[in-house]
Amino acid sequence: MQINLSGHHVDITDGIREAVDTKFTKVSGHHPQLGEVAITVTVDKNEQSVEAKGQYMGAPVVVQSSDKDMYAAIAAAAKKFDSALSHRKGTTQSARHA
Repeated sequence: MQINLSGHHVDITDGIREAVDTKFTKVSGHHPQLGEVAITVTVDKNEQSVEAKGQYMGAPVVVQSSDKDMYAAIAAAAKKFDSALSHRKGTTQSARHA
């Protein structure tokens, strides 16, 4: 899986890059068909947010998470992304069996 990481109003540090790689590599282990994920990290006045976008089985999957702590927002976005991919995988399998 290729991860494209960009920042909006924030410089991408090694710590942020390592946290994103660690969390989203686990997601790619669960869903090996996932090719590319675009992750945008945004810092506003009192809130850090992370948005992850990707294509999975022909459908776009987009999740967003925000928190006061950047690393908590990254972890929450990875969890939501994994959940959204699992949901997408389940809907394609149930349609195939029907």
